[in-house]
Amino acid sequence: MAASELDQLVDTIAARVRARLGGALPVVESAHGCDDDPSHCSGCGHCVSRRPHAARAIAGEGAARIGAGPDTGPVDSSLAGLIDHTLLKADATTDEVRKLCDEARKYHFASVCVNSGNVARARSLLAGSGVMTCAVVGFPLGAMATSAKAFEAREAVRAGADEIDMVINVGALKSRDYALVSDDIRKVVEASRPARVKVILETGMLTNEEKVIAISLAKVAGAHFVKTSTGFGPGGATTDDIALMRRLVGAELGVKASGGVRTHEDAEKMVAAGASRIGASASIAIVTNVKLPTQGAGKPEKKRAGGY
Repeated sequence: MAASELDQLVDTIAARVRARLGGALPVVESAHGCDDDPSHCSGCGHCVSRRPHAARAIAGEGAARIGAGPDTGPVDSSLAGLIDHTLLKADATTDEVRKLCDEARKYHFASVCVNSGNVARARSLLAGSGVMTCAVVGFPLGAMATSAKAFEAREAVRAGADEIDMVINVGALKSRDYALVSDDIRKVVEASRPARVKVILETGMLTNEEKVIAISLAKVAGAHFVKTSTGFGPGGATTDDIALMRRLVGAELGVKASGGVRTHEDAEKMVAAGASRIGASASIAIVTNVKLPTQGAGKPEKKRAGGY
């Protein structure tokens, strides 16, 4: 078919589509500046970032995948370097761990955060990338024996973990057995050396008084970070909790916001409140500032990393 005949065929099809839709196809302005008439789309492949409203509409109609060109949008590198890219669900597969590490390499996240059984694999996949490997310990309940937590931490470090995120013994804290809580943290810190330890408080379960005590115990026991939540408990990170943590630990410790941080705006609010690290499974949406689409009839996208 000659080029002129092909052009004429395309024009005829476009005219029939417009007629069926009752007129010209609408032009929808994008917050990112794309004002292409869809009937004359240049095919740049950047709809996900330049026309996010259109991408969400397509997903809402049932699309399971949307194609996009390379470099589909600006990446907030200042946030990327603060994110622990997280996959903690019980049924995480080898392929999912590989995908997690590939994404961390691409976007230069601070670390990938995985269950201790996936540390060696993640470490191998991240070799030479500059991305750290983080393991959770005593996760997600924190109610196991201190010796079991210390052993898991030691084995995770031997497998290649650079950082350990441990869950405190919440029941002991609520029972006012502060010696047990402190000893629990201290022994994990000792077993984890030279890796740094983040202490997960599960703030959604605690009163304000208990939060203050838990933060103080973590600091005295030698932890390197305090962290809000597992993402599997009630509630998640709040700016009030992050601000409280930062006030109590000062500049000496890191503060990690995790649990429910799903958007660029969420992450910015946490950083403004005092967070120096973000735990998230929606990391790519955060750094590219692309809102997560809904699936089907208004059902929110399932979180990939359990409650994160």
